[in-house]
Amino acid sequence: MESSEPVPRLVVGVDGSPSSHAALRWAEHHARMIGGVVEAIHVWDTPSARGWSGPAIDPDFDLQQAKERFAEELHAVFADEHPARLREHLVEGDPSEALIQASEGAELLVVGRRGRGAFARAMLGSVSQRCAQHAACPVVVVGQRADPAH
Repeated sequence: MESSEPVPRLVVGVDGSPSSHAALRWAEHHARMIGGVVEAIHVWDTPSARGWSGPAIDPDFDLQQAKERFAEELHAVFADEHPARLREHLVEGDPSEALIQASEGAELLVVGRRGRGAFARAMLGSVSQRCAQHAACPVVVVGQRADPAH
């Protein structure tokens, strides 16, 4: 008999930082414990998308670079053994907006904590801080040294 219960989704932001790698490990461990899936989201944008001035940028080149970076980040965390319940999403845009949108219907949103100082956080805002304030589900903020067993 099949269960009609939906599979819990854990959304995790992956940006290449050590804390995002720790967040991905934590999310994968937690997903195994609850029988869920992990949606790893790597967000990229081009300078022209933000209105920066500068030379014209080939969007196909930027997309290819983003795909390569995302693959390298997943390899850094999981080596050659990607978990069966890992879903990969490459999204163009603002990281906090993309993660907040992806949090709709998720069990948890998991993000890394970069550990920037108060001045940078006050001036720029923090992806983890914005996600904690605006996500549609509970948010787990994982530090760089987090042990997934805890």
